[in-house]
Parts: sequence; structure tokens; C-alpha cells
Amino acid sequence: MSEFDFEPVHGLPENLPDGEVLRWQGAPRWGALAVRALHVRKVALYFGLLILFRVVYVLSAGDPVSNALLSASWLAALATLAAAILGILAWLYSRSTVYSITDRRIVIRCGVAIPIAVNIPFKVIESAGLRRYSDGIGDIPLVLGGGQSVNYLIMWPNVRPWRFFNAQPMLRCIPDVDRAAEILTAALRAAVGSEATDGEGRQSETTSRADAAGQAGGGRSPQVNADPLPSR
Repeated sequence: MSEFDFEPVHGLPENLPDGEVLRWQGAPRWGALAVRALHVRKVALYFGLLILFRVVYVLSAGDPVSNALLSASWLAALATLAAAILGILAWLYSRSTVYSITDRRIVIRCGVAIPIAVNIPFKVIESAGLRRYSDGIGDIPLVLGGGQSVNYLIMWPNVRPWRFFNAQPMLRCIPDVDRAAEILTAALRAAVGSEATDGEGRQSETTSRADAAGQAGGGRSPQVNADPLPSR
């Protein structure tokens, strides 16, 4: 039994309200997360250079190859341990993270030790981007408006790298990111259209009241960029 067995809906902290529809769910690919978020390749390269330097140093001192390899064995063991730890962390992050897109919001459930669920309503999303890798895996960063923000440390690795201030939540290392982007774009467009329609209705009603009371009013739709997500 895991801490997620008590979720009423997989990846969501509670049942969706009446009328809200779940459009898509996904999770980061752990291998891509290990490479692009935890930089396991760079760590392996670093240790590889250390091992090479150690072997060359011992050989330059006149020792045989066997001694050189033996002297570098502890570095190889340390490199294997580091890569294994990063791989396990990536697997844990992938296992504990679920991205959900409904017709009203994005929900990011994450957290290895302490699971949390972050709700991002469409009305606070100013724009969304798309970064696609050659293997079809990609990222969708979200720019928030309306004074909304997320905590970089709590949300990591589900944030855009190196944006410590005004952190941008991100759907990271998603398989088939193009499909997720299309679904999100369609949901954002539908949400903006719905808000615009409601706003027109409210404006018409308010204007009628203003004509009677000598006041003016109007509706306002959220500033959401609902254009197709650009590849960056």
C-alpha cells in the first residue's frame, strides 16, 4: 500500500466538481528526468575525467597498468554509486508525480516524502511554452500572472530550470509532449471562449442595469495566451 492509494481519483486530491472533465494525465519519464533534471550524464562524464586523470597520473609515475586501474577503481565505484542514487531519485520523482489537465485547470501532484497537489487554474496562466526533444519527450513551462507564484524548491523538478524568482511550474519530461500540448491548447482556447461568452453576458446585464441606475459596468475575461504552443 502506498500513500497514493487513498486518492479518490488517480493524481487528484479529490473528486472533480460536477461539470469538470479530465482531459489528460501523464507523468515524467524517469530516464529523461535523470538525464535532463538530475544531469546523470554530466556526473558520469565528470567521474570519467577523474578516472582518466588518475590512470594517466599513475602511469606517468612508472607504475604498471594494473596498478593504475586498481588505483582508479574506487573512483569507478563512487561513480557507479552516484549514478545509481540519481537514477533512483529520478524513478521516485517519476513515480510520485502526475500531471493532470482538465477543462478548467492543471493539477501537479508531486512530492516523494510529502505529497502535495498544486492547482493551477487556467485564469492565472498567461502563456505556455513547448520544448521538444528529438525522442518526442518534452517540457511545457507555464507563465503565471495575476500575482500568482509557486515555490521553486518545493515544486522542483516540476519547474523551469534556473528561474528561482517568479518560478514557472512545468510539465517536465513528458512522453508524446505534442499530444499533451495540443490537449492543453484546446482546453485553454475553450476556457477563454467560455470566459469571453460569460463576460459578454455579464456586460450586457450590467449595462442594462447601468442604463437604469446611471452607472456603467462590464465583464473581463482572463488574460490567457491560447495560441498554439510554440516550439522553443
